[in-house]
Amino acid sequence: METHKRVLLLVGSPKGPESSSEALGRYLLGKLGDGGFETQGAYIHTLMRSAEGQQALLELVKASDILILSFPLYVDSLPATMIAALERIAQQQAKATQTKKQKLVAIVNNGFPEASQNNTAIAICKRFAFEVHFEWMGGLSMGGGGVIGGQQLDRAGFAAKNARKALDLAAKDLLEGEPVSQQAVQLMAKMAIPKWLYIMISNRGWKKQAKAFGAADKLENQP
Repeated sequence: METHKRVLLLVGSPKGPESSSEALGRYLLGKLGDGGFETQGAYIHTLMRSAEGQQALLELVKASDILILSFPLYVDSLPATMIAALERIAQQQAKATQTKKQKLVAIVNNGFPEASQNNTAIAICKRFAFEVHFEWMGGLSMGGGGVIGGQQLDRAGFAAKNARKALDLAAKDLLEGEPVSQQAVQLMAKMAIPKWLYIMISNRGWKKQAKAFGAADKLENQP
C-alpha cells in the first residue's frame, strides 16, 4: 500500500456540494483518507471565478499526487468551466520542472440509463492525462446518476449499491498503487435498478417539473 500521498478531488458540477458528482467523488476521497492518504476537495466553478482562485487551483494540483476529476456529462463532454480549468492546468504542466509522477482518475455520471454515453468524456480525460504527463489510472462511468440526487452515497440506499461497491474497489486499487480495475469499471456502469424503471421514474419527474413551470402541455412541442 502506498502511503503519504496527497489526493485532490476536483468537482466539476456547477451544483457543487448538492451534486451527484460531489457524492461520488467524496465517497472515493473518504475511502482513500481512511487508507492513510491526505485528502482535499475543491469546486471548479468556485475557483475559476477569479484570478486568485485559478492560481489556488494550480497550486492545489501542483501539490497533489493523485488528481480525481468528478463531473457530470455535458453534451458528450466535460462542463465548459472544467475544460477551461484543465487548459490552465495543462499550461502549468508545460512549464513544470517537478519530476514526481502524478496520477489521474476520472468519475463521470450522466442522466441517461446507459453509462456508455460517457465514453467520449472518459477518452478526453485519458488524453488530457497523456498531454500533461499524468499517469492514467482509469475512468469510472455511471449512467442514471439521477438515482443519487445529490445525496451522500451512504444515504442513497439500494440505488447506489453498485456505485459504492465500485468505489470501494477503486479505492483499494489506488491505495495499492494500481489502476482502477475492470471489475470496478463494470460495477459502476451497472445500474442497480432496471432500465425501464429508471426511465419511468425519470419521465414522471420531468412531467412534474414541467407542471410546476406551467409547461405540462408543451412537452411535445417541436421547432
